Amino acid sequence: MLTFKIRTFKQLTTSLCVGALLSAGAVQVQAAESFRMSTLGPGSSPYMVMTHFANTVNKELPEYSIIVNATGVAPKHALDTSKGRGEFFMMSPSIHSYMKTGGGMFGKIKQAPELSQNLRAVFMFPMGLYQGVTYAEDNIQSLKDLKGKRVFAGPPGGVSRRTVETMIRAATGYEPGKDYTSVKLGHESASQAFQDHNIDVYFNATVAPSPVISQIALTNRVRFIGVDMETLQTNPELQKLLGTPGYSIKPLEPGVYGENQVNTDPVYTIGINVGIATHKDLDEETIYKMTKAYWDGLEAQKASTPWLRNLSLEGVFADMNMPMHPGSARYFQEIGLDVPDVK
Repeated sequence: MLTFKIRTFKQLTTSLCVGALLSAGAVQVQAAESFRMSTLGPGSSPYMVMTHFANTVNKELPEYSIIVNATGVAPKHALDTSKGRGEFFMMSPSIHSYMKTGGGMFGKIKQAPELSQNLRAVFMFPMGLYQGVTYAEDNIQSLKDLKGKRVFAGPPGGVSRRTVETMIRAATGYEPGKDYTSVKLGHESASQAFQDHNIDVYFNATVAPSPVISQIALTNRVRFIGVDMETLQTNPELQKLLGTPGYSIKPLEPGVYGENQVNTDPVYTIGINVGIATHKDLDEETIYKMTKAYWDGLEAQKASTPWLRNLSLEGVFADMNMPMHPGSARYFQEIGLDVPDVK
């Protein structure tokens, strides 16, 4: 039977000698309660949002300390948290759907459906859209030009990789390893390899404008490639993918990345919503205070941090297919939002 030890606020009592004139006494020193937050690698939207959440909590609530872990893949993060081996992780509606049914990447894990009942959502946010970027000088005009190219579709074993490879297959019939090289790197290493021109096309599911891609577009002419609308609306494989919780068709508009973006028409691709989630047994007051600290101070930061403008209270329940933690639910109810009853 799974047991989960709930962390409580710890006090470290240290005896200090204060000199001959004072009797020896014990002084209460508060030690921050530590939490582990697992997310995708640097350069991804979940990393940016979740690191920002952790930094806000660490600054505003000194009694807590959130340490961000940006290694591994999302399905493992979900399993680890469900077993009490971590406190926060990036919740993907599609991954949670598979976990609840024991399908997909959880097909060989018999306990997955039972373990999924241990998870609770804190809030949802837009992960962004699957942006495929290439250097304009390479003259890659569409997915059909990927034949023989080096493509970063996402980290090995991750949902992003499977999604991008499905998009490419639907639009072209190309298979990874046969028609093009699907580069096996993490997000951070892949972005550097693309900047070094060791990758021809770099895909990242991120908000637009992405800080990583914006940096590249400052000094390079770039082109974005996607899937034509007819294929998105009629291809059976893509229609099945778009029927997965959290997925939708999204346009990447021209000009988002400034004058060096050569696209003059919208590029259509797949958008996705994700969220921050935790274990159901984490203390309600703790999650309430963290959620409140984050959202109460967010609006004031948007002027100086453009990518934060993608976050809004209108999206905190978007595509949520996991019950909400009572701590975060209490905060959203207090500010007048109707929290959906997800089973």
